[in-house]
Amino acid sequence: MNIAVVDVDATKFIAVSKASKDALKTATLLRSLKVNALIKGEIGVGKKTLASYIMPSAIAIEARKYEELLSVLQSSNEVIIVDLESVANIKVVIEMIKKNNLRVIATASPNYTNKEIEDFFGINFTIPPLKERPEDVAALVKKFKDDIGSILNETISIDEKFIPELSKNAISLKKQIFVYSIFKDLDEENLIELIYRYLYDKLGSNNDYKKFLHLYEAPLIKAGLKRFKSQLQLADKLGVNRNTLRKKIHQNKEYLDE
Repeated sequence: MNIAVVDVDATKFIAVSKASKDALKTATLLRSLKVNALIKGEIGVGKKTLASYIMPSAIAIEARKYEELLSVLQSSNEVIIVDLESVANIKVVIEMIKKNNLRVIATASPNYTNKEIEDFFGINFTIPPLKERPEDVAALVKKFKDDIGSILNETISIDEKFIPELSKNAISLKKQIFVYSIFKDLDEENLIELIYRYLYDKLGSNNDYKKFLHLYEAPLIKAGLKRFKSQLQLADKLGVNRNTLRKKIHQNKEYLDE
């Protein structure tokens, strides 16, 4: 059987804030203790990175791939189980771990609760989201800038008005900085080419003009509202009346910030 394993992020766990330093301290202690542990937290907070730090030679596998997970538990001494809450039968998994005397580090969402899990894992701790760790956000921004700058062979600068996208913590932040770095010097020709490539395979219905008009209107309105801070001023700058602008804002509301 081909075992589908999880690609563990090679990025070292950033520990600048007190919360992340405490998590790293616990993980460092676990490296020398042969005990099972559960690491909780939102997506992108570094759960898999810390689990891999604790057991660097262990196979990491998603709990939802139940049959493959059972196969790994039969053939390995150390296993990282990712997203434990999605496992099909936790009783069977725990029984197999006990039977084979395995060492397991598991990850789970922050709100995951299960009596059997609490009894089984002697140590569990939660990594807070990045929105609660601003010091780590700053450090990650610098790291991602350096990493992406190395790939692009240029120095990446971030505007002082840059607002980190933390909906998926480090995952969304890294993606945001990458996109920002790629498109910060985009000119009209590049932009037109990008939209052309996006639309080429999507056109074909009888209502495409209306269907894709938001690609122009939404960013125009969003940028205008942010820059001019007023619907009245924006309507004047765009050369439309205020009622027309309000209608367009309503039509594009799903693409605009609240």
